[in-house]
Amino acid sequence: MISMRSKYALKALSVMASTKDKELFLIVEIAQIGNIPKKFLETILLTMKSQGILNSRKGPGGGYWLAKAPSTITIGSIVRAFEGDLAPVQCLGSSSSPACPECSDKATCGTRLVMSDVHDAVTAILDSVTLADMLQRSEFERQKLSQQIDFAI
Repeated sequence: MISMRSKYALKALSVMASTKDKELFLIVEIAQIGNIPKKFLETILLTMKSQGILNSRKGPGGGYWLAKAPSTITIGSIVRAFEGDLAPVQCLGSSSSPACPECSDKATCGTRLVMSDVHDAVTAILDSVTLADMLQRSEFERQKLSQQIDFAI
């Protein structure tokens, strides 16, 4: 499960990427549009800036903007900025990758082998779907729902 920081980051970036008539955003605007706590959003935006996802300018006329096109920002890069490695078990992590304490043989551990497949599948999806793809999918579902006919009486 991803954290609220990741969820709010995805929401904030969605607000920024889907607002066509605006490129520069104040924290208060993103917080209001995305229904995100302002104080929490400040740290989220700073993290995304440090990861190269956002740029910012201080002072009058300042704010945040996307550092890259939404079609080049992967969901994986956003989630990793807050969650770190996406490995479901410690022995699959990108750091030292030690065996789990309860494991006697890392190479043949059934749990590790299955979780490796899970990790590969999750990573493949998150690294192939972009912010633009996510927005497009959301808009498609919104359009589909608006065209449903309700036959209830």
